[in-house]
Amino acid sequence: MGTLLTQTPREKAPYARRGGRRGLFGGIDLGTNNCRMLLGTPSPQGFHVLDSFSRVVRLGEGLHETGRLSPLAMERAIASLRICAERARRWAEAAGEGGGGIRLRAIATEACRQAENGADFVARARQATGLPLEIINAREEAELAVESCASLIGNNARRALLFDIGGGSTEIAWVRVQAGEAPALIGYVSLPIGVVTLAEHCAETCYTPGGFTRLVDNIAAMLHPFEVVHRIGEEIRRGGVQMLGTSGTVTTLAGVSLKLDRYRRGLVDGLALDRSAVESALAETCALGREGLARHPCIGAERVDYVLPGCAIFAAIHELWQVPELIVADRGLREGMLMRLMRTASTHHRRRYHA
Repeated sequence: MGTLLTQTPREKAPYARRGGRRGLFGGIDLGTNNCRMLLGTPSPQGFHVLDSFSRVVRLGEGLHETGRLSPLAMERAIASLRICAERARRWAEAAGEGGGGIRLRAIATEACRQAENGADFVARARQATGLPLEIINAREEAELAVESCASLIGNNARRALLFDIGGGSTEIAWVRVQAGEAPALIGYVSLPIGVVTLAEHCAETCYTPGGFTRLVDNIAAMLHPFEVVHRIGEEIRRGGVQMLGTSGTVTTLAGVSLKLDRYRRGLVDGLALDRSAVESALAETCALGREGLARHPCIGAERVDYVLPGCAIFAAIHELWQVPELIVADRGLREGMLMRLMRTASTHHRRRYHA
């Protein structure tokens, strides 16, 4: 699980020495489209962020056609992982003697699960970077998303429906909520579609109203078996079901709804949007067109191809499960990994103390 990352001290890097005695923790998430890292130390509110990193690497580029990760995509991913490893090592050094290094976990998700050469790539990346990179399954991906969003689930909820629209897959988690207990995963489904896979195959379709509607209907049909098993619609009608979305798609829609002149995480993370606000944001985003999306301060040219495919996935979820309110979460697998690592370390410390 967590690996202790240490290095022989050199000249101290210009990194803050905060949190060394409280422990340093890191999570690295290598997805289909992005490589992300988060380093933090425990705090009363959960954790204090020390360093973060995010870069578009397009690891899953062309995967659907070839079944393999391309050499160029693998090089981009390894280059970003090297940056993550170096920054983590500098924090381990800056913690000083007795800091204990960084307890760090690095995961790869759908692109590496699907690719014929996914395991070979992970072995190569581990050797090139020294990071303990591992491929996780879809269930653990859903569990980490739930862990990261647990603090956003309200006290009055009986159930939570959480979705994470990724680059190569979309995870849906159906969660039991009980007072005084951690949210428990009842069921999950992983759809083999994400913003990258849809963008590669039907991006232009999304720009026509008829094409967008057909795509939404097709995705809703993929979700229907999960609805049949768990009867989520009935639970929603009974009340006490909270919907949470964690992905670039929903944070973008939140930015559009708030009419932000630039993206502000503090205004978006934890934001509650009612159905009318969600539908207005969807309509406004879809009406922007490619040039309007590229100019929007919460989107930009680098993400323009992925916005409407993400909106189609979200629209299918939104229409199938008509929860009155959406909670927007600007958090994900990195945060979930940090919370797990910190909890494990705390439990181990208590057991050792009481031994």
